[in-house]
Amino acid sequence: MHDVFHGRHGVWFILLLLGIALFPGCSGEEESPAVEKRIPRGYLQHLEISSEHGILSFGPFVGYYFKPYHPEDLTRLQMICLNERRFYTLDLPENARLFIGEAVFATLPEAGDASPSGQGRIRPVFFHEAPKAWVDSRPEPQDEFVHFHSCYQATGPVRSGYWVRHEGVASFTYDMGGRVGKDSPLYHEVTPGPDRAFPRIIEFDGGRP
Repeated sequence: MHDVFHGRHGVWFILLLLGIALFPGCSGEEESPAVEKRIPRGYLQHLEISSEHGILSFGPFVGYYFKPYHPEDLTRLQMICLNERRFYTLDLPENARLFIGEAVFATLPEAGDASPSGQGRIRPVFFHEAPKAWVDSRPEPQDEFVHFHSCYQATGPVRSGYWVRHEGVASFTYDMGGRVGKDSPLYHEVTPGPDRAFPRIIEFDGGRP
């Protein structure tokens, strides 16, 4: 009887290990399950803007969706940001809504050869490296419009784009999905409300890869 008891325990132990291997959620270290992606009607990831310099493209970016306040006016947009692919934080499930906000169209003042060159789609310029005229050109409230993302054409990035204001809808650590740590200027804590700690960057977008 004693041997049979231990034998049954051995069988149950093996089954338990198999269950953990097949269903890692049972281990207590599972990722939060993805939530359903909900994109409100009228929101788009890619926009084309008619300008005096021709057609400008804006987007797409992971998780970002935009909608004009008025269909014929692309100078002011509503914005939502989702945690697609858990790209921005590990604290919340995939596709969870992270931010709402708005984007205001603007053209950065000329500043000599300040626009960055180089390879790669996104070419960032942090505020402390940027011409003062660029930083000062952001709309009010300036402590909330702290991020600029350019449009692009076939030839590459242009100085026209959008100043974006982020408003958190949840509390989480913005760590680029665990890819950056506390020493990164991107890393910060988000709480519900205007995200005044959002990275202060002017990004020149070279266009789709």
